[in-house]
Amino acid sequence: MINKTSLQRNFLLALVVTSVALTVVLVSPFWTALLVAAVLAASLRGPMSWLVTRLRGRRELAAGLLVVTLIVALVIPVAALLTVIAAQSVEGVQWLREALASQGIAGMMARLPVWLEPLGRRITTSLPQLLAELERMVGAGGGQAFTALGGIIAATGGAIVKLAVSLVALYFFLVDGHKLVIWLDANAPLAPGQFRELVGEFRRTAVSVLVATLATAGIQAGAALIGYLLAGAPGPLFLTTVTFLVALVPAVGGTVVVLAVALIQYATGHGVAALFLLAWAIGVVSMVDTLARPYLLRGGMSLPIGIVFLALLGGVAAFGLIGVLLGPLVVTFLIAALRIWQRDVEERDDQPPPGREPGAGI
Repeated sequence: MINKTSLQRNFLLALVVTSVALTVVLVSPFWTALLVAAVLAASLRGPMSWLVTRLRGRRELAAGLLVVTLIVALVIPVAALLTVIAAQSVEGVQWLREALASQGIAGMMARLPVWLEPLGRRITTSLPQLLAELERMVGAGGGQAFTALGGIIAATGGAIVKLAVSLVALYFFLVDGHKLVIWLDANAPLAPGQFRELVGEFRRTAVSVLVATLATAGIQAGAALIGYLLAGAPGPLFLTTVTFLVALVPAVGGTVVVLAVALIQYATGHGVAALFLLAWAIGVVSMVDTLARPYLLRGGMSLPIGIVFLALLGGVAAFGLIGVLLGPLVVTFLIAALRIWQRDVEERDDQPPPGREPGAGI
């Protein structure tokens, strides 16, 4: 006869597993937004504590002020930057159009280095097909163009929804995040304090990677801007923005953008500017990523720099751009879990066997 207590325990276990699985399904569309919100909440822990103290414990008001400040700090500069970028993008397109009009595609391709000639010939051969495809898309009712536009609008709408989810989640993490940590520490199948230890590792790693990534990309973009201005590249602010966005990916870095601009300068007859940008990309911009990122990461993570760098590359390869955060977090959690497990084993080994007093003889 089946034990009723055992049957109830098994049913409860199945209910918990099913509930967890359904929760994962519900959260999965927005897991990146929630991860970003958690990282931001961890980064804003200091300002949040300061505001709560100044506002006499009113956490809701403090969280609301931080979220509004973050929105204002992002929206206004981004809107101003997009206005400048739009103007400089027109300037860049005009510069490319004039270069094509004066030299033609064949003339630009003829200026390429020998090792790039096969790629240039391939681009030249496929260009008429691309132009014909573009004409076909925008002509005869433009059905495919509307389809493409619909895809762009859908992607933009999805990004806005995820941004809204991140901001809402950030507010609730700031307000009730400490209560969630206390509840999980009390109910998770871990010894008291172990979950808090994991949360502490998450906070240190997330803040360190976030600060290092943004600071490194900013320094690279600033160095690239100086190079663009000295070389007389068109649309320097637009190119600097592209450099910053590409520099957020550790496996790529902003050096690629500077090298691409140098190649375009060379192909359009600006040999001196191209050589300068080539030297600037290798000697200055690439060195920023090599030197600044390890230095910035060293301050908040206890892992060797080599492991951190491999975690960054593996995270980007496995999860995309969000892997910049997720890769180091996975490795940090692994190291923290192993450290907790080793400490528990050592504590159990130090305890005397049941029924025997410490120091008793055999």
